[in-house]
Amino acid sequence: MNSNYEIRFNSLFRGHGLCFPCDEKGQVELDALSDRARENYLYARAVVGVEFAYPTVCRSAAAAVGH
Repeated sequence: MNSNYEIRFNSLFRGHGLCFPCDEKGQVELDALSDRARENYLYARAVVGVEFAYPTVCRSAAAAVGH
């Protein structure tokens, strides 16, 4: 997986959101996530439109610094 990208779920109500490594299409390799990260990712997907905005895919901060 090309981890130069991340999928971001911005909170609709609080100032924070969740980010997960993904490929350029937004596909997350679930087996590569820790148990907690996998639970958070699945939760964020389940509550899109309720607690989190629709996710966006962007270059990760680490990739931006490296280029």
